[in-house]
Amino acid sequence: MNTRYFGLLSIIMVLCNTYSIAFGAKDTSLDPERQKEVVVYAYDSFVSEWGPGPEIKKLFEDTTGYTLTYVDCSVTGQVLSRAIIERDNPQADILLGIDNQLYASAKDQKILIPYKSKNAAKITDETLVESLGGFWLLTPYDYGEFAFIYDTQSSVPAPTSLQDLTKPEYNKKIILMDPRTSTPGAGFVAWTVSVFGEAYLDYWTSLKPSILTMSPNWSGGYGLFTKGEAPLVISYTTSPAYHVEYENTDRFQAILFDEGHIRQVEGAGIVKGAPNYEGAKAFIDFLITDEAQRIIPLTQWMYPVNSSVPLPKCFETSAPQAHTILHADTKKVDKATNAIINLLSQ
Repeated sequence: MNTRYFGLLSIIMVLCNTYSIAFGAKDTSLDPERQKEVVVYAYDSFVSEWGPGPEIKKLFEDTTGYTLTYVDCSVTGQVLSRAIIERDNPQADILLGIDNQLYASAKDQKILIPYKSKNAAKITDETLVESLGGFWLLTPYDYGEFAFIYDTQSSVPAPTSLQDLTKPEYNKKIILMDPRTSTPGAGFVAWTVSVFGEAYLDYWTSLKPSILTMSPNWSGGYGLFTKGEAPLVISYTTSPAYHVEYENTDRFQAILFDEGHIRQVEGAGIVKGAPNYEGAKAFIDFLITDEAQRIIPLTQWMYPVNSSVPLPKCFETSAPQAHTILHADTKKVDKATNAIINLLSQ
């Protein structure tokens, strides 16, 4: 398992909080009531009141007649972990949020089954599907590129490259996230491995003086950034769109580097042995419809995968798409994560 995803198997016994109900470990595959319900394991920001979950739930239920139950597993790593523990008696129909970095683990654990949605043609960018294996084990529903967000009111100049970040003027000026507990944290490790190859640890040695802190999660780190604790934070190119939409400011800007950027693609997959297979297919179908995808930009602050969905104006003006997409081998990233954490703890 990927150690950067929260020490998956070491913490999986922490119980997930259900979004609406708790259920036991009984066989529900023949339960008529269970066939009316679709159970989705998801992460906290998706099911929160400000996330896309509540509106998607209402629309899905109104459209299909199913009852949608979210199980809040806090973070994506625990979504996968719980499904692994329950592999012999699955309770979920859908795993949501498994991204291109976690795909290999999900595939190796054989806990998902492929399903190509009847709405698959709405995803015209084939690279999104390929990022998640290309065989519809996971259906992409949003994506974004990792980038540094820069406070234009700070006293330091905007960096123009990853190498720039190691310069003395950025001493204690950068906020990162722990790659073991944060998707952007893991994304930044993958970024450095992709750009610097076997010399990634030399880069991190040079970068170490520039790091103010490494937050355990995105919300904590980004919160410190917006409070002015540091002028740079790792996030997504789409993050400034939030500030334009709700704060009417372009103070915070995404910086694009010539080295290229790592893309994250999030997907949803059907659990092998899902108690409600038909309902699971209906959810995957609905998740990439125009109705559901319109919810994504202003709640997930990511790009929708449905090419027919127009972007909000705040995306058009403040969410630049990176011109080069890089990739990094997940096994190399796992190894790098351990080495980097050891380096930073010295």
